[in-house]
Amino acid sequence: MERVKGVIREAKSLGIKILTLFAFSTENWSRPKQEVEFLFSYLRNFLRKEREKLVKDGIRLRVIGRRDRIGKVLLKEIDEVEEVTKNNSDLIVNIALDYGGRWEIVEAIRRLVRDVVEKRVEVTQIDEKLWREYLYLNVSDPDLLIRTSGEMRISNFLLWQLAYTELYFPEVLWPDFDEEEFRKAIEEYGRRERRFGKVKEE
Repeated sequence: MERVKGVIREAKSLGIKILTLFAFSTENWSRPKQEVEFLFSYLRNFLRKEREKLVKDGIRLRVIGRRDRIGKVLLKEIDEVEEVTKNNSDLIVNIALDYGGRWEIVEAIRRLVRDVVEKRVEVTQIDEKLWREYLYLNVSDPDLLIRTSGEMRISNFLLWQLAYTELYFPEVLWPDFDEEEFRKAIEEYGRRERRFGKVKEE
């Protein structure tokens, strides 16, 4: 819990406006039951203990992902924290829970097709801007993805949104990823030139 709080604290101090943390993927259900239960218990405790501080610090918390498999108790905690922090704007913290990038895209397609069939949307209206409204994260695309543990993959995370995102793969494990490591990642990002498909300037 301290690592999560530390990264959130550092993000806010650096003026970052949106931070998304990948807590549990749609594939993680295959892990041992005890491990899954521990993670959900951890998240429940975090939401209960940090609720007042989130409000006080101007932090809005959102949970993205499926909500049909995580249990009523945790879902209630999520709904309550989202409600009391919905007007905060200093920092938006998204927690991806039971989330998968492919699942997000499939669900978005289902909802978009339904709206077309029911005549709420015309096919000619469909573009990237409209499509974004059907995704979990209808916000600006991430500038930087940090994947700890030296793993060189994005693990089915924000597949649509990461099109032009800078990637950073530190060797440090997540339990050791503290505020200093987070600053290193941001400093490394600051040294990069983002081209969005354009030719590098000489």
